[in-house]
Amino acid sequence: MDSAPSGEQFEIASGDQRATIVEVGGGIRTYTHGGRPVLHPYDRDAMCDGAHGTPLVPWPNRLEDGRYTFDGTEQQVALTEPDKRNAIHGFLQWRPWHAVEHGDDRVVMATRLHPRKGYPFALDVQVEYALAASGLTVRTSATNVGDRTCPYGCGQHPYLSPGSALVDDCVLELPARTRILTDVERQLPIGTEPVDDTPFDFRSGRPVGELEVDFAFTDLSRDDEGLAWVRLTGTDGRRAELWVDETYPIIEIFTADTLAPERRRRGLGAEPMSCPPNAFRTGELVRNLRPGESVTASWGARLT
Repeated sequence: MDSAPSGEQFEIASGDQRATIVEVGGGIRTYTHGGRPVLHPYDRDAMCDGAHGTPLVPWPNRLEDGRYTFDGTEQQVALTEPDKRNAIHGFLQWRPWHAVEHGDDRVVMATRLHPRKGYPFALDVQVEYALAASGLTVRTSATNVGDRTCPYGCGQHPYLSPGSALVDDCVLELPARTRILTDVERQLPIGTEPVDDTPFDFRSGRPVGELEVDFAFTDLSRDDEGLAWVRLTGTDGRRAELWVDETYPIIEIFTADTLAPERRRRGLGAEPMSCPPNAFRTGELVRNLRPGESVTASWGARLT
């Protein structure tokens, strides 16, 4: 039994890239290229903070009052953000996962989400982490193994690394035309606004400075392959980059202001999301998975 709070550590490598995937939560703890962090890590002897690297299943972000209605039945899940009366980031952050495949440059983590109070559905979830010359690719797949249709969304919570600096000293490029507005007390969505002529317009790249950001962004511009890119340029001139495929129409940006003082603004949360905050409540972009149906979403990261 591994004594690390995050359980067994699964190492993968390709060239001078290294990554560590963990048993608890099935997330990515470290990813470096040439010794320089691409994703901001947490220590082996520490518990995961701020959901660092964690898959967010079966919904990302917040759920108001932990309550939603699906197929005519009201469901209530536990409040995991009790001070704000929200449930946040689904059910899998603290569950043990296991490696169903593990090679030199690739590992596939898996877990089963059994029916539970508030989510009486069954999901098999796998997350594949693979390193190649092009960087890290992460594929999240979910299969409805129950006998009834279930609501589903997913995300993940990596933090782009600024290197040895703070995110304040970095330039952020984010190809998003719209910001999802949230209320101050509970951080639940209350509308949207174009980013034009606001401090949140990062489409052409701008310094983060002291701006505090914890918002989801959408209406993403994409390249010819359908990918949207977030780029964080550090003071060392290196760029930590994250891409999302079209199954992720939303990216949450988080400057980590609520973490412990020594961890604050040391990484930039750049969170792929398949649906917006409070989606189980509103139904927006929630996928209804039929029995036996599977869905896969992909994101990745690299250092340039």
